[in-house]
Amino acid sequence: QSLPQQKLLTWLSVLECVEVFAEMGTARVWGEMGRWTIIVLIQLAKAILRLLLLLWYKAGIQTSPPIVPLNREQQQPLHPQDMEDNSSGKDQTYVGRRSSRVVRSLQNTPSLQSRHWGSPQQREESQSRRAEEMNQPPTPLGLQETIAESIYVTRPLLHLLSLGVWGQRSWKPWLLSAVLDISSLSLLSDLKDLNRRERAELRRRTILLLYYLLRSPFYDRYSEGRILLLLRLLADYVPGVGFVTR
Repeated sequence: QSLPQQKLLTWLSVLECVEVFAEMGTARVWGEMGRWTIIVLIQLAKAILRLLLLLWYKAGIQTSPPIVPLNREQQQPLHPQDMEDNSSGKDQTYVGRRSSRVVRSLQNTPSLQSRHWGSPQQREESQSRRAEEMNQPPTPLGLQETIAESIYVTRPLLHLLSLGVWGQRSWKPWLLSAVLDISSLSLLSDLKDLNRRERAELRRRTILLLYYLLRSPFYDRYSEGRILLLLRLLADYVPGVGFVTR
């Protein structure tokens, strides 16, 4: 990735980390009008950054969070002594004569910080596999897929606009947002040869469709009563969970 693209991803990650705090803080200081103002500004900034990544830098299907968190345990480098042993060609394993089982050689046992249960070959293979997955380029998007990703990126702005036009109690913003989400996923479903991160992102978006059951006005009219009834039944008839459900 180029340096400008990395900066865009960094700013996008910062916005996603602080948006809830900014919304709550603004609502406490400036009230409801300030809260909706900061929501619109943050969503507008996020949409602009994502459209730049999509259309200018050809970033493909964008994941959430934009920068994948680093797993420090999996990415832990080899100990310097282990690297010296590898470079000097020392044999780190011993193969049993009868069992053919591969075990680590006692002369080349690494330090406690870099010790693991697998064989050195398994560790090297897993590290190389993870490196290949992280360094895979994004899948090129055609016109249909670019439109689908653009719909997903601009959906929050269209939802906010519809809330301003029809109000928070109307079904139209809820229906519009759901139609845009389903349309985006349907258009992206024809895309083949996705890498691991992109497949995980599409699965995440599909699972997030269940949140529409918890969004107003659907929640206020249908889900709330059933959820409260279920929690009440659990509190009354299932021992040990009453404190949590109440």
